[in-house]
Amino acid sequence: MHLMSTRWRSTSCFILIFFLLGRSAFAQAVPAGPIQSTGTGIQLPTARADGDTSKLRALPGNHAFWDRTNLLLFSGVALFRGMDYASTRNFQARGRQEVLLAQDVVNNSAAFAGVEAAGAATSVGISYLFHRTGHHKMERWLSIAHISVTAVGVGWNYSLKTARPTVPR
Repeated sequence: MHLMSTRWRSTSCFILIFFLLGRSAFAQAVPAGPIQSTGTGIQLPTARADGDTSKLRALPGNHAFWDRTNLLLFSGVALFRGMDYASTRNFQARGRQEVLLAQDVVNNSAAFAGVEAAGAATSVGISYLFHRTGHHKMERWLSIAHISVTAVGVGWNYSLKTARPTVPR
């Protein structure tokens, strides 16, 4: 139990540091006007008129969050999380033990389904954070990576041999 709490604390600290340090990078604005050089220094645009916000919205790669591509990616994440649930149940029925999650969680159908749903919802939430901060490639690649890792896990689960002892006839 102590090991799990240490892992949880270190993971939580890493996520907190990631968001706090990343916040300064997310706060950077795209200059609305040209950068001017005076020979001895660089003069950045200081004020933005109300009409300049359309320039920011018209940047390449900007799209609606719930566009067709994201809907397909999020559906893929949910589908593969469901397949992970089914494959884990399958290898448990064949006498194998889950090693990544506690047996109390995996053996409880509702709790395990909740963990899988929370994983899919977290993926969508982080993608939304990337979208809001203008990291549109990362927004898409997160879902692609989530689908890929889960697909490898599903394949691994189905490839495991049955661990039940054979019954002599």
